[in-house]
Amino acid sequence: MMNRLQQILAAVLVVQIVLAAALLWPRPTTGGVTTLLADVEADDIVALRIADGQGNEVALRKMTGEWVLPQAGDYPAQADSVQSVLEKLLAVDTQRLVTRTAASHKRLQVAADDFNRKVELEGADGARHTLYLGSSPSYGAIHVRLEGRDEAYLTNSVTQYELGATASSWVDTLYLEVAQDEVLSARLENKQGTFEFAKDEQGNWTLADLQIGEQLDTAEINSVVNRATSLSMLEPLGQDKLPEYGMDNPSAVLTLRKESEQITVTVGAQDPDDLSYTIRASTSPYYVRVSEYTVRAMVEDGREDFLQPPPTPTPTE
Repeated sequence: MMNRLQQILAAVLVVQIVLAAALLWPRPTTGGVTTLLADVEADDIVALRIADGQGNEVALRKMTGEWVLPQAGDYPAQADSVQSVLEKLLAVDTQRLVTRTAASHKRLQVAADDFNRKVELEGADGARHTLYLGSSPSYGAIHVRLEGRDEAYLTNSVTQYELGATASSWVDTLYLEVAQDEVLSARLENKQGTFEFAKDEQGNWTLADLQIGEQLDTAEINSVVNRATSLSMLEPLGQDKLPEYGMDNPSAVLTLRKESEQITVTVGAQDPDDLSYTIRASTSPYYVRVSEYTVRAMVEDGREDFLQPPPTPTPTE
C-alpha cells in the first residue's frame, strides 16, 4: 500500500515539474512573429550609442554617409561592422516571450540600472529607441527588452560580444603600416640621445658613430623599426593637440626615411594610470593611444642597447 502511494506521489511530482517547465520556458507570442522595432529600418539610423555594465560607452554617428566616432574627432569607424550590427538589432523578434513583469528585469539584467548592454538608436527623424541586452541563459541566446515596455524576450539575433562599448571595437586598430624593406634609414631621438641608423648595400643596419671595437646589435634596431612600421592603437583620441598629450616635450621621435617619403612618429606623454602613450604619425591627422610595450624601446633605448656586449675576458691563473 505504501509503495503504491509513493508511486502516485512521484507521478504527481513529475507532472508538476513538467507543468512548471512549460510555464516558465520562453514561448512564442500569439498573433505571429513581429520584430521588436518593426517600423525601423537600418538605413534610417543616424546615431548609435552603446554602454556596458562596467561604465564603458562609445558613440557612433553617420556623417555625410560615413560612420565616425564624434568623441574621437570623427575618427572613421568600420561601416560594415556598424551596418551588420544594426541589421541584427532590428531583426530581434518577439517570438520568445520570457516575462511581462518589471519585477523580472533585474534578474534578466535588462533593467535600466542593471544591464549587460544598453543600446540607443537614433533615427533621421529624431526618434530614439533604447534596447537593454541582459543575461545569456544559453550559448548564442540573450535576453532583450525595449525601453518603455515590461516585456522581455529571448533572442539569438545578436550577442553582447558584437556590441563592444569601446572605440577599439569599431575601428581598424592598425594605425600605421609601412613596408619594412622600403625603409632605408631611421633617426631616433629620445632622452638618451640621438641615434642615426642606415642600411648598407647588403641591407644590413649600421650606426653612424660606431667606434672601433664596437659591434652592432642589429636585432635591437630591427625590433625598434619593425614595431614602428606596424603600429596598432588602443583607441583613437582625436585631431586636437591637447597639452596632456605631451607633444611639445615628446618622449621620443622616430623618423623613418624611404626613397621618396619621410615618416615621423612622435611619442608623447605616458598615461600614469594604464601606462599607455599618446602618439601621432605624420601620415595621420589623428592622435592615438598605444600600449607601453609598443613604444617602450623607442622611449627607453640608449646607445648601449644597440651594441652587443663585449666578450667576457678569459680568466688567467
